[in-house]
Amino acid sequence: MGSTLAMPFRQMGNGDRTGQGVLVLFLLVLLLVVSCLVSIGVGPTGVGLDDLWTYLRGDAASLSSQERVILEAVRLPRTALGILVGAALAVSGAMMQGLFRNPLADPGIVGVTSGAGLAAVAAIVLGNTILAPLSLFFGSQFLPLMAFFGALFNTWLLYTIGTRQGRTSTTALILSGIAIGALSLAIMGLLIVMADDRQLRDITFWNLGSLGGATFGRVISILPFVAVVLAIIPFVARGLDALVLGDAAAFHMGIPVQRLKRVVIVAVAAACGSTVAVAGSIGFVGIVVPHLLRLAMGPSHRFLLPGSALGGAALMLIADSVARTVAAPAELPIGIITALFGAPIFLFLLLGKQGASIRDMP
Repeated sequence: MGSTLAMPFRQMGNGDRTGQGVLVLFLLVLLLVVSCLVSIGVGPTGVGLDDLWTYLRGDAASLSSQERVILEAVRLPRTALGILVGAALAVSGAMMQGLFRNPLADPGIVGVTSGAGLAAVAAIVLGNTILAPLSLFFGSQFLPLMAFFGALFNTWLLYTIGTRQGRTSTTALILSGIAIGALSLAIMGLLIVMADDRQLRDITFWNLGSLGGATFGRVISILPFVAVVLAIIPFVARGLDALVLGDAAAFHMGIPVQRLKRVVIVAVAAACGSTVAVAGSIGFVGIVVPHLLRLAMGPSHRFLLPGSALGGAALMLIADSVARTVAAPAELPIGIITALFGAPIFLFLLLGKQGASIRDMP
């Protein structure tokens, strides 16, 4: 199956795949532009693409005040947040897959998702009791901040366990991530048992993910963290390519392996922790997008990482548009849409030719 999907691209050349990488990036830019227009111009309210076109022409005065509010205060920040969340999740997934030399790796493998989820559940269940002073002090930012620091705490714990004598073992990171994730889920289960009906609904919606309630304040709050993971792409791409050959080979090629691991892990934790903090837990973006692009443009991270940013952002906007419109006026959690889209595609790719295209990386 993998070879069938990649065939149109392989015809462009069997050696240097720069041409097809550039072509795929160009197509992804077009897809993201179209996704932005759909995200802003389509929704359950009466504001449509024609109103968006009027607004973009600079003729906003011809729109009603309600239409301008919908465009400026609801859809524009929601689209911006979707771009940042999707890009962060997909790039983080691609980096983790390169770091662990395993295309099944996901940011959750380092405990980011479980740590953020545990802290968010604690904020929901204990926000009116033990954590009430913090809840009153931080107000509406209490839940996102708890999720963010929960992700960072799990990452720190993972480093402490997985690093010995200044060297970080990939195997230790994976096994530690599994153990820390299981412990976090167990504690989360205890908190869920303590929750009332309203809190259970909040926890369920949080775990499924949503871009609802997006504001430019939330966009600005996660922008620095997402910017970090995007900014390091040119500096880690060559190192991640070299890691495919193993730590020792990468070291002899002049790659500072231990520093590369630290930079990638911390950047992924910051980016994913911040996105989980504002949008909840959204699955499959970090696995499916990088793998599909690896089939399309090859394994080189200098194309794969920016391609994942574009593809992840476009996928998030498309999924959010579907979530807002398919059951209007109700809104589906976006995590349901990404799972319905990502899980079948991932299983289809995994079963194709006994999963050879996934097991053999790059």
